Amino acid sequence: MQLPRISVASWMEADLSDFNIDAPRWDQCTFLGRVKHFFNITDPRTVLVPERELDWAKVMVEQSRMGTVPPGTQVEQLFYAKKLYDSAFHPDTGHKMNVIGRMSFQVPGGMIITGFMLQFYRTMPAVIFWQWVNQSFNALVNYTNRNAASPTSVRQMAVSYITATTTAVATAVGMNMLTKRAPPLVGRWVPFAAVAAANCVNIPMMRQQELIQGICVKDRNHNEIGHSRRAAAIGITQVVISRITMAAPGMIPRGSLFCLVSAQRVRVLHAPLQVLLSGCFELPVSYLEPELQDTIKAKYREPVPHVYFNKGL
Repeated sequence: MQLPRISVASWMEADLSDFNIDAPRWDQCTFLGRVKHFFNITDPRTVLVPERELDWAKVMVEQSRMGTVPPGTQVEQLFYAKKLYDSAFHPDTGHKMNVIGRMSFQVPGGMIITGFMLQFYRTMPAVIFWQWVNQSFNALVNYTNRNAASPTSVRQMAVSYITATTTAVATAVGMNMLTKRAPPLVGRWVPFAAVAAANCVNIPMMRQQELIQGICVKDRNHNEIGHSRRAAAIGITQVVISRITMAAPGMIPRGSLFCLVSAQRVRVLHAPLQVLLSGCFELPVSYLEPELQDTIKAKYREPVPHVYFNKGL
């Protein structure tokens, strides 16, 4: 990907004094605006962007936040920098994420693994191997996109990984044995059932520290209010549901070639579906722990109806 080409004439017209790089580029109150936003940050092409360009993007975003962008910088360049930044850097830590765990890698990575799971579901070695590959991929994605405000130990990650992988393999192997004499169409449900079961284990286990310690909740101005375990539980539940929903169109068996082609097309929506509820998630204050509600009432003169938190992906 190349930087946007800006004419010399347009340089003279740019006014970035009131530009807020963290404000959504498209109206997030509309469906189309949200679709454009999530397609933008999950663009698979950003996986191929060189490291030096990603580093440039981070510098530009940080400079824009401080109001110190270089003279001649254009709005389109800042939008492009923010796109790269959102695709490659963690929203909590600002650290560069590994390529495989980035949401921009989900379309190519997920399609390849899903295709192999659906193709090789008959023999036991193939089932075990591809479920292991899928859960290894999922574990890396879950860890990469966790709420980093709640640290996870190496031991917790290892236990989560082993538990999720074992669950997926056991489900797949067990269902494979039960469906040996069933029609082939029934057998094609095996990969989806294994993935669904593993997601119910993998995500909560990998992010159990959030459930124990709670996650940071903020007011609408991004001021930290406190930590909430309820917010963590709601966020993780939403992630589990979205992951299973995301997998369904590509993995549930179809009865005709038309449906199969449709499923292939739907796969391009996997990444947007996975992040539809990500980023700044809104939660009514009444859902929070009573002690946290008391803290909010004591801290703010006016009633605070909602708080916001990063629920991860």
